[in-house]
Amino acid sequence: MTLAELAAHIDATLEQGDGQQPITGVNTLKSATSEHISFLANDRYRSQLHATKAGAVIVHPDFAAEVPTVALVSANPYRSFALATQLFDNRPKVVCGVHASAVVAASAQLAEGVRIAANAVIGEHVVVGANTEIGAGCVIGAGTQLGQDCCLHANVTVYHDVMIGDAVIIHSGAVIGADGFGFAPYQGRWEKIAQLGRVRIGNHVEIGANTCIDRGALEDTIIDDHVILDNLIQIAHNVHVGESCAMAAFAGVAGSTTLGKGCTIAGNGGVAGHLTLTDGVHVGPKAAITKSITEAGAYASGTAQMPMNEWRRSATRFRQLDAMAKRLQHIEKQLDNTRE
Repeated sequence: MTLAELAAHIDATLEQGDGQQPITGVNTLKSATSEHISFLANDRYRSQLHATKAGAVIVHPDFAAEVPTVALVSANPYRSFALATQLFDNRPKVVCGVHASAVVAASAQLAEGVRIAANAVIGEHVVVGANTEIGAGCVIGAGTQLGQDCCLHANVTVYHDVMIGDAVIIHSGAVIGADGFGFAPYQGRWEKIAQLGRVRIGNHVEIGANTCIDRGALEDTIIDDHVILDNLIQIAHNVHVGESCAMAAFAGVAGSTTLGKGCTIAGNGGVAGHLTLTDGVHVGPKAAITKSITEAGAYASGTAQMPMNEWRRSATRFRQLDAMAKRLQHIEKQLDNTRE
């Protein structure tokens, strides 16, 4: 690919240099050669810019003059870098068509360009959109609909009647549409509540490896457009995740909770059930959200990092707080009586 072609694709301007220069890949400022492009999106790596041997560097206009080779000027260098990596994606793709070992129900509908790998199982009345790729060992349950340009990596399990939009990526081991955790206590035992809802996933969603999204109990579990979910995340039944939300690994959202648009949950953060978080809420690492949030902003819980011995002493004092508060109230009353 030439520099001129690449600049047009990544929404950048070629300020200097030969537009016909060939580019074969993307690399870091430190490791790039003359056939690579690199980028500067974080000022901490500015010192590496001056010594880079990259054929071209994607930079903000403020740093264009500092590029020792060729500058690709972009208002958003990180986004332009992301677009560049897509051009050189080296992931092996499934061969077009249906592998001989795959099992596809006669009632399934496969659009043009669908690719189904070895040992995949496609259930009755499944609909698969154009150019969608289904990896080895995937299982797609009856009545499920997949949009176009989706990619399901190996060993993804999608239960019945799941609705998945266009350009959705689901990584290996993810389970979409398993039963929600619904049980009624009865005489010391648990009576299962049949989960009668579905999962509905919008467009341009990415779901990480071993992430689980449960189907709704009565109404649907909903993941809106442009949501990104890391590995090992649990989304419980009847959760509604708003557009462009992002969650890091080990995050969890309990049943019937609604997240507004653009919310983020950091690693190991959790949101309790039956809550509503407004748009633009950012949950910190390991934070436990137990009440609804009506104002956008960053929220945290727990205690800060400290040496173990200090933490033990603090934990002991946490248990004493109620008694201390009562003693303080008693002293305040005594002081008030003395003043009178």
